[in-house]
Amino acid sequence: MPLDADVFQVPPGYNAPQQVHITQGDLVGKAVIVSWVTVDEPGTNTVVYWSENSEQKEQAEGKVYTYKYYNYTSGYIHHCTIRHLEFNTKYYYVVGIGHTERQFWFVTPPEVGPDVPYSFGLIGDLGQSYDSNVTLTHYERNPRKGQTLLFVGDLSYADNYPCHDNNRWDTWGRFVERSAAYQPWIWTAGNHEIDFYPEIGETVPFKPYSHRYHVPYRASGSTAPFWYSIKRASVYIIVLSSYSAYGKYTPQYKWLEEELPKVNRSETPWLIVLMHAPWYNSYNYHYMEGETMRVMYEPWLVKYKVDVVFAGHVHAYERS
Repeated sequence: MPLDADVFQVPPGYNAPQQVHITQGDLVGKAVIVSWVTVDEPGTNTVVYWSENSEQKEQAEGKVYTYKYYNYTSGYIHHCTIRHLEFNTKYYYVVGIGHTERQFWFVTPPEVGPDVPYSFGLIGDLGQSYDSNVTLTHYERNPRKGQTLLFVGDLSYADNYPCHDNNRWDTWGRFVERSAAYQPWIWTAGNHEIDFYPEIGETVPFKPYSHRYHVPYRASGSTAPFWYSIKRASVYIIVLSSYSAYGKYTPQYKWLEEELPKVNRSETPWLIVLMHAPWYNSYNYHYMEGETMRVMYEPWLVKYKVDVVFAGHVHAYERS
C-alpha cells in the first residue's frame, strides 16, 4: 500500500503516541508490555492504567530507545511493563500527555490452569499490502476471533524496500495498532526481521525488530528475545527462532533442552510451539528449508508430546 494509505495515518497532534501495541509481560499473564513511538521528542515514559472495576489510577514507568539504520533514525520507542495485574480483568490504559494522550484497553487472561477455555488467533507473514489489510480486517471482523494473537513471523517486510526502508516499520506499526493495542500479539521473528545488510553497513541482525518489539524472554530463562516461553490460561507456548543458531550446545539448543521438561501438563495441558520456517512443507517455495532444525529438535517435540506447531514463511496453507 502507498505511504499515504489511510491505514497508515499518523494520529493528530504534536508528539502523539503511535504504533501502540501490547504483548504478555511475564511468564503467567499478570503483566503486559505496552509499547509505542513518539516522533517529535521523547515525551512521557508513563503509562496510566486502571481496571474497569476501580477508579483508582495507577502508573508504570517505562524506558525509551532509539536506533539508526543506514540513513534512517527511529522515533522514540517506548516500552513499559505493567505488573501485578489481576487475572481475567479488563484494564484501560493511557499513553501520551495533554491534548495528545490516547486511551486503549486490554483484558488479562484467566489464571493458569488446566480447565480454562481460551482462544487464540493466528497470523503470519502479514506485510503491508492491500491483501494484508484484507487479512487483518478478516481477523478483526470474525465474531470468534482470538483473545490473544499468535504471530509466527515476518512483520513489516521493510527489507523488500530500497535499503530496507525503515519508514516501513513505522507504517506497519500504525497499520496493526487497531488490533495490537487491544490484545496481546505474541511475537515470533521471521526471515524478514533479520535486516542484515552489510553492503550498507548494517551488520547487526534483527536490529529494527529487537528495538521495536520487546518480549518477556528473561522470565523463561532465555538469553535472547528470539526464543522464549509463556503460559497463558491452559496453554504453554514455546517460541523458537528459525534464524538464530540452533545446533548442539548453542544457547537456543540448551534453553530448549532445559525448557521442555518444565512443562507441567496437569497445569497446562496444551503445549504449542511457534516458529517461522515450517519443518514440513510440500510447496515449491521454501521446500525443506527447515530440515536441519527439524532433525535437531523434532525428537524432543515428539518425546514431550507437543500438541501443535504453528509456522509461517510459506504463503500457502498446509497442515499435517
